[in-house]
Amino acid sequence: MARLKGRDTHMYGEIRLYAGSSCPVLAQEISDYLGVPLSGRDLIRFPNENQFCRLHASARGQDVYVIQSTASPVNDNLMELLIMLQTLRLDSVGRLTSVVPYLCYSRSDKKDQPRVPIAARLVADMIEVAGSDRYMTLDLHAGQIQGFFNIPGDVLTAFHILSAHFQKLRDDMKDPVVVTADLGFAKKGRNFAAKLDMPIAFIEKRRKRNEPKSEVVGVIGDVSDRDVIIVDDEVDTAGSVTQALEIVKKQGARDVHLSFVHAILSDPAFERLSKADYKSIVTTNTVHIPKEKMLPNMTVLSIAPLLAEVILRAHEGRSVGEMFNE
Repeated sequence: MARLKGRDTHMYGEIRLYAGSSCPVLAQEISDYLGVPLSGRDLIRFPNENQFCRLHASARGQDVYVIQSTASPVNDNLMELLIMLQTLRLDSVGRLTSVVPYLCYSRSDKKDQPRVPIAARLVADMIEVAGSDRYMTLDLHAGQIQGFFNIPGDVLTAFHILSAHFQKLRDDMKDPVVVTADLGFAKKGRNFAAKLDMPIAFIEKRRKRNEPKSEVVGVIGDVSDRDVIIVDDEVDTAGSVTQALEIVKKQGARDVHLSFVHAILSDPAFERLSKADYKSIVTTNTVHIPKEKMLPNMTVLSIAPLLAEVILRAHEGRSVGEMFNE
């Protein structure tokens, strides 16, 4: 698209894009949107599992963006991000921004029981210590994670992308209702429902301490003889979302659509969703979804235009809020 062709050099130099290994397709889409090629680098993993990064050319004085999601393999991708950041910092870049579509450990955001870590705070500290001046991410599991960073950042949402998709389908849906996968997601769920001018209902569930499974205990709201859109920020093992799907079906729901930003899809998510009675799944590419995990009737919407536009505005010192009329 050559969005930057002919522009004056910014105070931080030119935009340089570096991609980690976790989301190469998304990184290329951002590159194509901006008309800025991905800069060359070598990422090497030695037999002893140590990682290494080498830049093909100097990025000294430039405005650098490192694109790396931190889903599975979580610790490998996180360490790769940190090593790339330090490599670029040691190369004396002008400004260094971490573009992390999915931020790992975001569920470990508080001490909700004795003798446990706040791993999300640790991740924020590591990104800063590695050399990042700024960060960008999408739909954090908990809003307070923004306060864990001592560097400025842009916490974006992909729910307007998801809601725009369902807006096109609205006329074909019968008395649609938005259902949030749990009460903790109520605020974002209300915003999603308001954009679509739909009523909202809530799944009530309980999670025991640090157990991976949670128990669905009921639905707050009316779903009988209605088409349902179940929304959540991420789906990991798909236990909660399939339980939510089952209970709204038991209460008389018609077609059920599943919509979430981060498609983590850890085992046994694929098996559970393959057996589930849903009409469609709508998600985004914050996490790379391999072909073997693509499900029937799954639509993957790209966040590349959103991230590319925010990168451009950050580079030019323009408001990001203007994109959302804020």
